[in-house]
Amino acid sequence: MRPRTIGRVLGVGVRVAGRVVGQRLAQQSTLREPQIQRAGAEAGQVVGTLGQTASQVATRTQRGIRQGAGGFLRPFRRVGGILWLEVTGVFFLLPVIVFAPALWREGLAYSHTNDHRTFWVTAFVVAVFLYLGVSSFWRARRR
Repeated sequence: MRPRTIGRVLGVGVRVAGRVVGQRLAQQSTLREPQIQRAGAEAGQVVGTLGQTASQVATRTQRGIRQGAGGFLRPFRRVGGILWLEVTGVFFLLPVIVFAPALWREGLAYSHTNDHRTFWVTAFVVAVFLYLGVSSFWRARRR
């Protein structure tokens, strides 16, 4: 699907609105006072045709605005996604900074104690958050 610019979509919307206004003005100029007093069936048909045309125009206009807004916001969505990945990467690296000194202390005391569980839990937490932080920055760079 080709990206559409907001100008193109607005141009299409203005042309469609101009056509609708032109058609209504043409109908009003052809309907004179004696013709307005016609049977209710004919008036119902004209109103039905106008209603159908208006709904079709509204649907097309709504679709055009949606596509135009999507095309306009696409670069912001890309930049926002990259920024989101970088911010989450920073937040994932914060526990690494907090737990790294504890891992260092437990690593130095590893051979002197019998309780190695704290070292392994700290190492696991640091490894997981380091992986999440680095992978988040890696994904942001690939985008």
